[in-house]
Amino acid sequence: MASPDDLKFQEFEEAAGLLAADPGASTLSISNSSTAAPSGDVKLDLSDDEDNQQESSELLGGEKQTGGFWTFEYYQSFFNVDTMQVLDRIKASVMPLPGRNFIKHHIRNNPDLYGPFWICATLVFSVAISGNLSTFLSEMGNPRYHYRPQFHRVTIAAVAVFLYAWLVPLGVWGFMTWRQNAERQISAYSFLETVCVYGYSLFIYIPTSILWIIPFGWLQWLLILVAMVISGSVLVITFWPVVRDDTKTTAFVSMATIVLLHALLAIGCKMYFFQTAEPLAVLPDSTVTPAPLNHTALTSKAH
Repeated sequence: MASPDDLKFQEFEEAAGLLAADPGASTLSISNSSTAAPSGDVKLDLSDDEDNQQESSELLGGEKQTGGFWTFEYYQSFFNVDTMQVLDRIKASVMPLPGRNFIKHHIRNNPDLYGPFWICATLVFSVAISGNLSTFLSEMGNPRYHYRPQFHRVTIAAVAVFLYAWLVPLGVWGFMTWRQNAERQISAYSFLETVCVYGYSLFIYIPTSILWIIPFGWLQWLLILVAMVISGSVLVITFWPVVRDDTKTTAFVSMATIVLLHALLAIGCKMYFFQTAEPLAVLPDSTVTPAPLNHTALTSKAH
């Protein structure tokens, strides 16, 4: 069996002997990492560790820069939202509050295209399908009416909704950018923020178009009025702080144009997709009376 002396570390005994021979020798303790090593004795290269830590912090903090517009990462940033953020923005679009700017309080420098795209796509199908159902219900019971699905309405609704959701924000953004350069007073929103606001403002038209199936004209126009007030309020509350510093005429004309274009979309959808045909008046069966005979002509033929 090995004795306790055999289990001792010989290096420590040699180090103790060296210290006893030369008490003034300098030592370096590895256990205490906070003690700095003397300059010139030990040099550590931490460049690789610092680079790794910097890359890790960029990944954790989301500061990694995306590539150019031809890369997938560039467009992926436009859909970087979760379900709760989309629901919060939809809720804000149907319950606008005075002083609650949609961009400043809900977009928070993170505009997305996920919500606006699916809102527009859902609105296209809801308008087209509800229009077909409204026509079918209004003409049900008419023997002279034969129902045929009108699939071309989907294409027309898609063209109208997506052109409005892209061209109108483009015009608004271009006008505000031009006024910013001209007056130096307007701090315009970005184009993506403008598209985001318009996309979410169209959500109220989805349940409205479904309720348009009810074949009552006065109810349909009342729903249009309510939807225009709600969605128009989102646009007014959002864009009024941007244009109010401009001249009064320009500010009011700008807001009137925004509200008017928004109202034309709703009225146009109602007039085209939910305009039921007037039933044709059916005349009662009338007794056919024979034409009177020309007795003069018959008498002349007899002679």
